[in-house]
This record gives sequence, structure tokens and C-alpha cells, in this order.
Amino acid sequence: MTYQAKEELFKEIEGTLEEQGFQVVKQDQTRPWGGFFVIEESQAQQFANTYFNGLDVQELKIAGKLSPKILVVAPGKRLSWQYHHRRAEIWQVVRGIVGVVTSDTDEENELQILNPGDVIRLNQGERHRLVGLDEWGVLAEIWQHTDAGNPSDEDDIVRVQDDFGR
Repeated sequence: MTYQAKEELFKEIEGTLEEQGFQVVKQDQTRPWGGFFVIEESQAQQFANTYFNGLDVQELKIAGKLSPKILVVAPGKRLSWQYHHRRAEIWQVVRGIVGVVTSDTDEENELQILNPGDVIRLNQGERHRLVGLDEWGVLAEIWQHTDAGNPSDEDDIVRVQDDFGR
């Protein structure tokens, strides 16, 4: 597959999201591993219909709040080995083949290969890492907030290991 420039890929994804009627409330291309798009939370069911085969968001709600995102991971890059105190996550691969590592402890298990259409659920506190393989990976993600009084945010990341020294 031809390697695509990051800026070009982000512009393509943004155009697709707009065509699908999604309101992008935040976009971040500055992450050393790729970046993400945050979708308006009121569009969670529309997002689930589009990216999770119509999964009923009412069944996903833990503390009444869901946050849809698109993750973009670069070839050969890894997100930090991390977990969260205030959220669980569900991911579906939209494009590319990616690797995912999960564990209930700080020890990393074997890399799992996920293809477009594959879904993985990550529990609150479960260690996980998304890995870019030979091409750009694009995943739909829904944050399942577990604390209604203190919803998760980008600061709710406990990094066990990080390739970028964060």
C-alpha cells in the first residue's frame, strides 16, 4: 500500500466525517503516534450506527455519558502502555490492520492483530496499547465514562510505558 502523508490522511478523514454529518469538536494531529478527532457527544448514536453496526448506545452507557472519537495511528508507532481510572473503551478498526496489546497487569501480553471490522472492548483499568503496523490505522472509539461526576478526559491516562517519554 502506498504511504500517505499525515496531513493528507487527516484532511481525507475530516471530509468523510463531514459527509457523514458529524460535527468534529476537536482535532489533534500533534501526537507523535498520529492523532484523533473528537465528535460531538450528542451524535453518539449516529456514530454507533455508522461505525459500530448500529450498536445501541444505551447499552454502552455506564455513567450516562459517551464520547465518540476517531483514532489515527501511524505505521510503526505505538501509543503508550496505559490505562484509565474513569473510562472503559470500545474500538472498531475502520481502516488498516493494527496491533493491540492488553493485560490486567503491567506486564504486556502478546500482540493481537485486528483487521477492519474487528471490535475490541477495553475495561476500566485494563492496560492497553494500540500499535501501528505497516500502514495507517484508523479506529472508531467510544469512551464509556464510569464516573458521571468526573467524566474522563485526556488527563485520565496512566502511562505505564511510553516510547515518547511522556
